[in-house]
Amino acid sequence: MTLLSKLQIKYPGALAWGFGDSATMADELANHVIEGRKTASCGSLTAYLNEASPPTVGSYHIILNGREQPVCVIRIVAMRIVAFNKVEAEFAYKEGEGDRSLEYWRQEHKAFFTRAGDYSETMELVAEEFELVEVV
Repeated sequence: MTLLSKLQIKYPGALAWGFGDSATMADELANHVIEGRKTASCGSLTAYLNEASPPTVGSYHIILNGREQPVCVIRIVAMRIVAFNKVEAEFAYKEGEGDRSLEYWRQEHKAFFTRAGDYSETMELVAEEFELVEVV
């Protein structure tokens, strides 16, 4: 039995996924979660609405690294919808990326959502905060 299978038994219904849109980004952001630096994330509301099993408050998630291997488990503790141009410095800091500033957050997330093909200054985001449950 694989580690992922064991975790899916331990956390029934947990989705397994990696952060970002590249193996390098998945590794970097998963490490930030493990270090306690990253306690928040966001995605477009459009993508959220198109997910078969969208995250909910209280749901568990198995975080994968860039090689699709489980590295930790998180639990969503808060969610809200916010426009891209209304994201606050506090949330950018919780995302834990770069120098943790709002300016860095805007630059990198604009690039990310542009690559995904759905960037707009006023796009709605699902902003999630989470806690680290276990490192595997």
